[in-house]
Amino acid sequence: MARRSDTVGRLDDAARAGWLYYVAGRTQDEVAAAMGISRQSAQRLVSLAVAERLIKVRLDHPIAECLELGERLKDKFSLTHVDVVPSDPGSTSTTIGIAEAGAAEIERWLKKTDPIVLAVGTGRTLKAAIDQLPAMECPQHRIMSLTGNIGPDGSAAYYNVIFSMADAVKARHFPMPLPVLVSSSEERDLLHKQSLVQSTLQLGREADVAFVGVGELGTDAPLCLDGFLDAAEMARLMDEGAAGEICGWMFDRDGRLLSGSINERVASVPLPPRETTAVIGIAKGRRKYPAILAALRGHMINGLITDEATAQYLLAE
Repeated sequence: MARRSDTVGRLDDAARAGWLYYVAGRTQDEVAAAMGISRQSAQRLVSLAVAERLIKVRLDHPIAECLELGERLKDKFSLTHVDVVPSDPGSTSTTIGIAEAGAAEIERWLKKTDPIVLAVGTGRTLKAAIDQLPAMECPQHRIMSLTGNIGPDGSAAYYNVIFSMADAVKARHFPMPLPVLVSSSEERDLLHKQSLVQSTLQLGREADVAFVGVGELGTDAPLCLDGFLDAAEMARLMDEGAAGEICGWMFDRDGRLLSGSINERVASVPLPPRETTAVIGIAKGRRKYPAILAALRGHMINGLITDEATAQYLLAE
């Protein structure tokens, strides 16, 4: 208990030092004086606040090159929303930058006073964005999950974000009480007839905006790592022409849903109609290039949050 108290106390000190430095605009010398510690201790506490992600930074100044790339992507793929963030050449993260930008866009929608239906998909990138959201009171909105919340072994799916979102956003949340994939199309049809599932399916059709991840394929893709598909199944799908997936829905390199294949077993809510709904993909990184390009070609998404390197690839293709 003493060790736990020491840890909590140090995080409290780090949070205080971080607030004084980043919010109040104090220098490190002023932080040290205010907290009665040495300058070196103040510097360590500020660094700890950043390392523990107690400090979340958003850049409010638009970067001209990113804006230009965004406009070109809009024109090329007929998109309604594009946000391009700077690339970090030294980073291998697939979430840094776009998670923060995704959180800002989600927050903008949640701040609307008129009631909306906001749909969310699943995945590591989207969960990272949800983790960046501040606490919000939004009783007028409805938030629903496009994908099942149950893993292949019956446990809660770790990267399904609806429950994480419920911790931060006070609104009515509608999870999808199904796995992402079921054993057959007959089982899916039976499950979709349940009244609880029917209400979620209807919300999906009414969604004003949807935020989704764009998944790459391969034996180390999320659907394999999370136990929904084995390596042989994944290899077969790629042989059939699959290039990516969104909420479990598999599509080919032209963004067309695969027919007569695994999509007959997907229990997720169909993607909302892009004619009436903003369906915004949040994705970046070389491994996701083919999937993002295919999703844009087939108009599976009409909005994109990505980084400079990915935007440049998409424009070159």
